[in-house]
Amino acid sequence: MSVTKEKLIELLNKDLALEYAAAIQYIQHAAVMTGAQYGDIIKELRVHANEEIQHAILLADQIDFLSGVPSVDVAKIHIAKDNVKMLEQDLAGEEDAIVRYKERVDQAETLKEFALAQHLRAILAQEQEHAMDLKQALGK
Repeated sequence: MSVTKEKLIELLNKDLALEYAAAIQYIQHAAVMTGAQYGDIIKELRVHANEEIQHAILLADQIDFLSGVPSVDVAKIHIAKDNVKMLEQDLAGEEDAIVRYKERVDQAETLKEFALAQHLRAILAQEQEHAMDLKQALGK
């Protein structure tokens, strides 16, 4: 998909809003999830929250580098009362992120923004690790 620098900045800002939301969602889920069998994944959700914040910082810096203004908008946050539903919400977010970041890597490379593409690949790798953690916790 061909994209202009301006369009890429717009898409990265949408990604940034989703990273903010993911961090908040992970923090909330880790806080309200209960049950001894969820102890390990609760710890992992806290790690994921911190990694999502790092993704947001990296995206904001890259948007600024591209002469854009990093968004302060936060995407929709999904909450639930059921532990499994929370994990499914988190997994859905990670699967969406994986699709988006694969597109972003291609778009960055099309614009010859190779450093940006490298940063996006690093985010993509972490999002894939998050999805693997969540699938394991869900027994998928």
